[in-house]
Amino acid sequence: MIAKVEPLTTARALRGPFDYRLPAEMAELGVGSVVRVPFGRRRTLGVVVDLAESSELPPERLAEPIEALEAGVPAELVCLGLWVAREYCSTPARGLRLLLPPGAGVRKRRSRPRIEHPDLGGAAARPPRLLPEQEEAVRGIVAALDGKAGAARETLLHGVTGSGKTEVYLAAVEAALARGRGAIVLVPEIGLAPQAIARFQARLGDRFAVMHSALTPGQRHDEWRRLRDGEASVCVGPRSAVFAPVHDLGLIVIDEEHDPSYKQEGDPCYDARQVARRRAAECGAAVVAGSATPRPESWLELPRIELPRRVDGRGLPPVEVLDMRGVDPRSGPLHADTWEALEGVRRAGAKAIVMVNRRGFAPWLTCRGCGHHWGCPNCDVSTIVHRHAGQLVCHHCAHAEPLPSACPECGSTTLSRAGAGTEQIEALLRERLEPMPVFRLDSDVAAERGAHARILAGFDAAESAVLVGTQMVAKGHDFPEVTLSAIVDADAMLRFPDFRAGERTFAMVAQLAGRSGRGAAGGETIVQTLAPAAASIAHAARHDSAGFLAEEIERRRLLRYPPFSHLARVVLRAESEQRLDAAAAQLAELLRKSLPGGTDLLGPAPMFRLRNRHRRRLLTKADDRDATVAAIGAAVERLAADRSLREVAIGVDVDPQ
Repeated sequence: MIAKVEPLTTARALRGPFDYRLPAEMAELGVGSVVRVPFGRRRTLGVVVDLAESSELPPERLAEPIEALEAGVPAELVCLGLWVAREYCSTPARGLRLLLPPGAGVRKRRSRPRIEHPDLGGAAARPPRLLPEQEEAVRGIVAALDGKAGAARETLLHGVTGSGKTEVYLAAVEAALARGRGAIVLVPEIGLAPQAIARFQARLGDRFAVMHSALTPGQRHDEWRRLRDGEASVCVGPRSAVFAPVHDLGLIVIDEEHDPSYKQEGDPCYDARQVARRRAAECGAAVVAGSATPRPESWLELPRIELPRRVDGRGLPPVEVLDMRGVDPRSGPLHADTWEALEGVRRAGAKAIVMVNRRGFAPWLTCRGCGHHWGCPNCDVSTIVHRHAGQLVCHHCAHAEPLPSACPECGSTTLSRAGAGTEQIEALLRERLEPMPVFRLDSDVAAERGAHARILAGFDAAESAVLVGTQMVAKGHDFPEVTLSAIVDADAMLRFPDFRAGERTFAMVAQLAGRSGRGAAGGETIVQTLAPAAASIAHAARHDSAGFLAEEIERRRLLRYPPFSHLARVVLRAESEQRLDAAAAQLAELLRKSLPGGTDLLGPAPMFRLRNRHRRRLLTKADDRDATVAAIGAAVERLAADRSLREVAIGVDVDPQ
């Protein structure tokens, strides 16, 4: 018997699979088996993607696998991994790596105790009584599970913040389990959803497994094994959980489906939402995508189930938009009305959430004497002031240097820090609202394992407090004592040349507004902005998803942006700018000859230098997605095979976010 193996190497020019002769003791190997094989002068891991009776090469010329690893990949997932590789212009090896158990190829570890997740008050020992609209939503999902005629296999659960979407998910998961089928629940960032995790664990017990990067490699491996062996039937996790080895998959839930973290940044740049739809189609599972602020693509493409009111019967909080255009910047980053509202929260013994979507103390440091600007030596970007650490830090490459006391160019000690980040807002709040405790949640303070949950638990346990942070503070939290949510510099994203800027601004403001007013005391939301008339902010202030999406969809139709076209981006990187330009020109020429008619090709255009590498970008806007992806994939493979361009790295991002 011959095993066709894809070696898990990083080489883009490699063309597999390769034939290996199976010895008698490996006769039981099948598709999905993970093996260690000789490959050239090395030994490497590989995945069996097919079996054959014979090979084009004589048996004596075929090598044998060195060993078979105990933890293989379910055969049905192999097709999914290869599809990801094709769909996102990657390699089979990189697509298959997504499926491997954590720690594959490492020596077997001893078993570890079961993972326990903190209960932040969100768990329920029985299910709460559902509202009629929740029950109707569950009935629609169950009809899809049962394959009833007319039932939509894919649905958008559109519910306002606090409308009980998680309870609908739980009821649907329990329905799948009652039918002997498994489920996957995708969440944007596992560390930001401890309440939801606690509720799933309380209701599902040992049938529940969680997979995320905050676990140790050994813990992740154990959870993967429990799923593959059928000990657990429900997997909850971030985007990578879409590849979890769940048996007889019947349901995939995509919570907060609008969140950009479902898109993988590294090769392959897959979109977990699209992978979920593909996997569900292959195994006959239902897909439920839920959000209070859905993407235009989902709003247009998926049949909807509506949850129009909060489960507690309370209305959404009023939103006050504060126009910052006439405010003297020397007065500080917070408006006088914002300070008044915060002091009211302190007097009432309640809680508040303040969001500024920028970490650090200040985004720029300049010399007032000569205008010198501190930038990163490795990247063409500014370094960020981190006053607590006493450093200037690049948020792209992590370069850090001591915070200067004087200008190296003119010796002036008059240095200007412009703008405000979470660290500065935290310091201001601590000073003015003392002794009210202030908690900060951003990637700087939450880098340590388990820090997300500890910070949120501390805020939850405090009698009265303020939580300040980046977008992390707006995602999925349920704190009934919060009576005020405020956002600083709400229009920051609108200043970027990104066709999704309006969509993301709307989601950010509406999601943060939804954190307030969930308790008996009610609540309010304050939005500080330089663009009070922007459609995304005006509609968010009215909690008007339908109105915003109608305008946004029409705008995209007129400008031929997704979902009315398909984008793909190719980024080339190299230390040598000369070789980079040669490779970019060569790729552009190949694409001009092979892209389908009606496809626009933009570039190559320069991008800012990153980690000491120059970069160039090409962008396609196409009607025919499949033909465009195929043309890009073939052109990139041809370029990768050119040995004179080995120093040029090429990355492809299909459907860039």
